[in-house]
Amino acid sequence: MAASAHLASQRIEVQEDDPVELLYGRGVTDGLPVVPPTQERVARMLAATARDPKEEIGTIGPNYGRASVEKIAINAVMAGCHPSYFPTVLAAVEAICEEQFCIHGINVTTFSASPMTIINGPVRHQIGVNCGHNAMGHGFRANATIGRALRLMIINIGGAKPHEITKATMGHPAQYTFCVGENEEDSPWEPLHVEKGFGPEQSTVTLFGGHSPLQINDHASRNAEQLALSLGWTMAGLWNHKNYPLFSDTVLVVCPEHAKTFAQDGWSKHDLRQFLYENIRRPLRELRPGVNGGEGAGVSMLRTPKKDRPPPTDDTLFPKFPKPENIVIIVAGGTAGRFSAAVQGWAGFDAGSRITTKEIQT
Repeated sequence: MAASAHLASQRIEVQEDDPVELLYGRGVTDGLPVVPPTQERVARMLAATARDPKEEIGTIGPNYGRASVEKIAINAVMAGCHPSYFPTVLAAVEAICEEQFCIHGINVTTFSASPMTIINGPVRHQIGVNCGHNAMGHGFRANATIGRALRLMIINIGGAKPHEITKATMGHPAQYTFCVGENEEDSPWEPLHVEKGFGPEQSTVTLFGGHSPLQINDHASRNAEQLALSLGWTMAGLWNHKNYPLFSDTVLVVCPEHAKTFAQDGWSKHDLRQFLYENIRRPLRELRPGVNGGEGAGVSMLRTPKKDRPPPTDDTLFPKFPKPENIVIIVAGGTAGRFSAAVQGWAGFDAGSRITTKEIQT
């Protein structure tokens, strides 16, 4: 294609029969085979956007490599993306490059944090994003390759390679790819992007610096309060069973059957957030270091007396979640099976990573 002649990236002349092995040997993969980014494939990817290939979207830490549209296209090709996914990939890169998302910290923490991509709006159907059964699992190209493209860019542009700069203690499979679409059609509530001020007709990506999802089984609760307590007390173990309050946001992925139970009792997302904040609490005596385990972090941030409140006592109740708004709720998954999931966040607020949403320009 003629557009390929204008690519600025280095060309590699392949002298062997297997370019997949060549790319693995150069250290530009995530450990799995990648699609060789030929000039023709990259040009097809670039044709899906009107943006200049030389345009710099931002920088990706920890090496703060420049994420140009062309470099993003190369990694999208290697991830296996269809060109129709490219506007979504570009919006996701814009999000991770925002200073408030703190991609540098996410990529170097020992916590095994990973960008979780949540897709909303009409683009889900346009490009085939899975929002239903197996929503966070395998089998769907859009989910698998959009999330994988971000991981490859973190490696190849950001320089975050395992056993080098990346020092995650454990890691987890979602570091290969972590992309889910909200099941807006089976949700009784307004979707995430509408909560954030976008119109239903707009399409967005929301990036969250999280860990691996914890699936929560509840097939017995038949009213909103029972179900909220079941989900909430299971979420009480996130990070650590004594980490009160969490110093991050949490994403709660509610399955459609659970969402229906809440809706039958008239609960909104706001009601669920508020209930979890007010009821998932433990007294300070149970959270002190050395009581049922040495860990006691979290509470220490609130021990210093303030003018508007007395110093805490052993009976003072501390919430698991810092504020109701620190619980992000989406609906995803299939309509059969009462399994929801919680994704704990890496360090949040001003000192860590904040959830970031960008509109997809199609």
